[in-house]
Amino acid sequence: MNHNTQPEIVTEGDPATGKKYLLPFIFVISLFFLWGMAHNLDSSLIPHLRKAFNLSNLESMLIDTSIFFAYFIMAIPAGIILKKWGYKTTMITGLLVFAFGAFLFIPAANNLSYLTFLIALFIIGCGLATLETSANPYAAVLGDPAKAATRLNLAASFNGLAAAVAGYVGSHYILSGKTYTKAELDNMTEAVRLVEASSVKTPYIILGTVLVFIAIAFCFIKFPEIKTKSIDGEAKGSFLGALKHKHLRWAVVAQFFYVGAQVCVTSSFIRAAQQGGGFSEKTAGIYLAVYGILFTVGRFAGTALLQFIKSSKLLSIYSVVCVFLCLIAITASGPIMVYALGGLGFFMSIMFPTIFALGIEGIGDDTKPGSSWLIMSIIGGSVVPLTMGAIIDSYNDNVQIGYSIPLVCFLVILYFGIRGYKIAHK
Repeated sequence: MNHNTQPEIVTEGDPATGKKYLLPFIFVISLFFLWGMAHNLDSSLIPHLRKAFNLSNLESMLIDTSIFFAYFIMAIPAGIILKKWGYKTTMITGLLVFAFGAFLFIPAANNLSYLTFLIALFIIGCGLATLETSANPYAAVLGDPAKAATRLNLAASFNGLAAAVAGYVGSHYILSGKTYTKAELDNMTEAVRLVEASSVKTPYIILGTVLVFIAIAFCFIKFPEIKTKSIDGEAKGSFLGALKHKHLRWAVVAQFFYVGAQVCVTSSFIRAAQQGGGFSEKTAGIYLAVYGILFTVGRFAGTALLQFIKSSKLLSIYSVVCVFLCLIAITASGPIMVYALGGLGFFMSIMFPTIFALGIEGIGDDTKPGSSWLIMSIIGGSVVPLTMGAIIDSYNDNVQIGYSIPLVCFLVILYFGIRGYKIAHK
């Protein structure tokens, strides 16, 4: 732990006050909501495009791979932008890249091109990586360091709110509610595929437009620029040097498996609810929105509980509960199976921001490069779901058995909550 560093808040104008933090923090919260929309729309996009393009489970999981692989590719460039131009410029850049990817859904749908959809999602992922590289550490350091986990969970609560909104939007404006047999999918006409694919355009046009307007608004808002400065001079943090912190290394591992678990749970939610719960596609979509509501409630509840329970301890408790809920999702049938999936939303809710806050705690000059490592670890959302898709295909399209993958992920997170988070004092 570096005892010779401290966060220094530098404003674009007058010295910052508590009130001056409020508007920037509200705008940062909006970013958590927006990237939450992008990720959670994927939960409806995957089963929908699976029908439109007659994809296997593994092929449909390439949707997650495209968006999360971008995190791995973009985290270092985003970190460089953040270090050179600061939080505000980095966030504006992320918004504009995100919007460009959203607008690419129009030609993707018009041309019935799955490849174009994947390219659009990759570009969206680049925008999201840029936003998260800047917004997560900004929310963490904008105030009392002891309250970093609380601030991140509060901001991330709106990410959870997006899960509920995206579930509603997906079930009403993306999912058609139509179920096709294998033979019908094999013989589906181009006209029908075009209708299925085109339903995604309106939600993404609206999303892209909102992103552009928020990027413009960001240009006119003054943001306190937070720089980590050593007592004897400027910050000396480095990308590779950040890994000297053992607890950061474990946080990167835990974040990899957490994001992988979350993506697995949500990406297969609708099909699991259909197959294991016996629900229709539309009903499954509604339960996905309920999952989002529980995720949101969990974030707010977690923020409150963190006032009384140590963040590492709460993370460990929630990890144990998630392991048991995965066991129910694998073995049960009927509504109870779907309820278990919804429960995962509540107990996963605090994991990302808590792991993030524990990972960058006490690393001083290495906060920005450390944040880049934690954003790169989001590639877990690209790798882990492919494993789940392959398992589902190998077990004759048994979606429930696929939930053994997130179960393993939660065991890794449990270890981080018990031991991995501890700072190695020199």
